[in-house]
Amino acid sequence: MLKNLISKSVKKNLKQNKRIPKISTRGFYDLSNGKTKKNQGYILQPKNLLDVLKHTNEITIMIHGLRNNESGASAKFQIAQKRLRDLGYHYPIIGFSYDSNTKGVQYRSCEKHATKVGIKIAKKNGKNLARFVTDMKRNSPSIKIRLMGHSLGSQVILSTLEELKNKQFIQAAYVFGASIPYDSLVQKKYRNIINNTIKEKFVNYSSKFDDVLKYAFEQELIPKPLGYSGINTKTVAKYSQKHVHPKNHRFISYAKTIKSYP
Repeated sequence: MLKNLISKSVKKNLKQNKRIPKISTRGFYDLSNGKTKKNQGYILQPKNLLDVLKHTNEITIMIHGLRNNESGASAKFQIAQKRLRDLGYHYPIIGFSYDSNTKGVQYRSCEKHATKVGIKIAKKNGKNLARFVTDMKRNSPSIKIRLMGHSLGSQVILSTLEELKNKQFIQAAYVFGASIPYDSLVQKKYRNIINNTIKEKFVNYSSKFDDVLKYAFEQELIPKPLGYSGINTKTVAKYSQKHVHPKNHRFISYAKTIKSYP
């Protein structure tokens, strides 16, 4: 089965690289204010990742949430890979690692400012991930690209779709405990973006039991998070939502609620 999904050369290259391949923008943005420090597209690990993936049919890019340093991000990528492997998905999992461990986010006195900075950086990373997606499609025009985002990773996904400017390069997007405002997918602008950039579907795993998103809403850190409220009004046909009951807001808890993929 596996050899039908991934070419032998891809399997060999991914096997040689024991760590999950990564697209990184670490150090590109200031963790205290969100200002751009490096006008650079992205860094690949391994450096020849585009060539390694040239002959595979599909990839999933996992984007972590707020309060993740580099090692924390890598742990989320491992969780995603294990869960999807358990569900029978054997295409490559690629991690997108960005500056989300903003200064003071762990302290209540600083959380509002640190959250705003995190959102600012996540939005800026849309152009970085969009550039990788564009390069990937240029290198491998027929490849299917799926995006999976947890918490603040949903903002990176939304901004990426916006940056792609109506190029239908994304097969599907899946968000878990999404921190973007619920009306992001209700506004005409974003409905058009989803229709024009996603081929298949946009799936929202939401939970009214998510205490972190509930707190963020009540403290006015995030206006009515999509991952907490879901959408109860008309939106695009490509949008669907799954109401789940994870143990907590952590990605490992949401990963357990995935029953099938893609």
